[in-house]
Amino acid sequence: MSRRVLKKIRRFSLTDPLADQPDHALVGVITMPETAVSPLRAIVKRIIGALLALTATVLIVYVDRDSYTDSAGDGLSLLDCFYYATVSLSTTGYGDISPVTQSARLINVLVITPLRVLFLIVLVGTTLEVLTERSRQAFRIQKWRSKVRDHVVVIGFGTKGRAAVKTLLGDDGVEPNRIVVVDPDQTALDSAGALGLVTVHGSATRSDVLRVAGVQRARAVVVAPNRDDSAVLITLTARELAPKAHIVVSVREAENVHLLKQSGANQVVISSETAGRLLGIATSTPRIVDMVEDLLTPESGLAIAERQVEPGEAGGSPRHLSDIVLGLVRDGVLYRVDAPEADAIEPGDRLLYIRKVTPAAESRP
Repeated sequence: MSRRVLKKIRRFSLTDPLADQPDHALVGVITMPETAVSPLRAIVKRIIGALLALTATVLIVYVDRDSYTDSAGDGLSLLDCFYYATVSLSTTGYGDISPVTQSARLINVLVITPLRVLFLIVLVGTTLEVLTERSRQAFRIQKWRSKVRDHVVVIGFGTKGRAAVKTLLGDDGVEPNRIVVVDPDQTALDSAGALGLVTVHGSATRSDVLRVAGVQRARAVVVAPNRDDSAVLITLTARELAPKAHIVVSVREAENVHLLKQSGANQVVISSETAGRLLGIATSTPRIVDMVEDLLTPESGLAIAERQVEPGEAGGSPRHLSDIVLGLVRDGVLYRVDAPEADAIEPGDRLLYIRKVTPAAESRP
C-alpha cells in the first residue's frame, strides 16, 4: 500500500494549482471566522454612511454654488444644495417634472429621498453586500496567510476531529483563529466555523489544499480522517510539506501503525483497539473505565497534565513529590516513573502528573 501512496504523492506534488491562486480566488475555499453583528447595528451603520456621503456632497456643492444654476435663475440656496445632492446620489437625475417651490423640495428631501434610499437598499443591497463580503473575505485571507505561524491544522472534523478541537480550545487554551480545519464536507466546515475556527474546503490528500491551510508553517497537524489509507496519504503529504511539524494520526487498525510511523507520524492513536480494550475492561471492572474517562476529561475531576520541573525539585525523586507523577520527559524521551532514568529529577525535565481540575462553576466565589 505504501508504494501506491507514494505514487499518489508524486502525482499530486507535480501541480499545486490551488496554492498558486491569488487570495481573492480562495474565497469559498478558505473561510475566516465572522464576528456576529446584529441586523439593527448593520442598518444603522449603512444609514450613517449614507448621511456622511450626503453631507459631503452638500458641502461641495454649497462651497461652489456660484457655478450652479437652477430653472428659476436665482442661484442656489442651502436647501437647493440638499435637493441637488439627494437627486444626484439617488441616481434620479433631472426629468420633465421637478419641484420648483421650497416646500416641494423640502418634501423631496425629507420624504421622497428616504423612500428612494429604502427602495435602493431593498433592490441593490443584497448584491452590494455579497460583493463587499467577498472583498472583505479576500482581504482577511490575504492578511491571515501572510501572518499565520505555529498554528494547528486539524484534518477531518468528524467525531475524532471535533474532540481534538474541543481539547485544544479547552485544556490547551489555543485561540480559535489558531486552528485550521480541513475537510471536504461543507456541513462539517460550517460547524467548525461556528466555533470561530478557520476552515479550508478540500481533500487533504492534495498537497495544494494543505499548502493553502499553511501546513508548511504549522506547529502541529492532527490527522483524523475516516479511512486508514487516507490517513497514510495525508501523513506522507503533510510530512513532506512540514518536516518539523508534530504530526498526530488516528487510525482504526493496529496493522497500519508501522505505515504511519514510516510516513512521518510522531504519534499514532489506535481508536478501535483502544475503545475495544475499554469495552472489555468495563465488563469486569467498570470503575477502571470511569477513572480513565475522568483522566481524559479536562473539564472536571482528575486530568493528566504536564509541567516544567521547579528549581527546588531537581535532584529529588519524582515519587516523593506531592503530585502523583506518572513519568518524566527528558530530551524528548518519555520515561515512566519506575524507570531507572527517572530515579532523580534533572533540571530541564518535564513531569507528567495527575492534577485536580476545579470546574468553573465551583471556582467562582
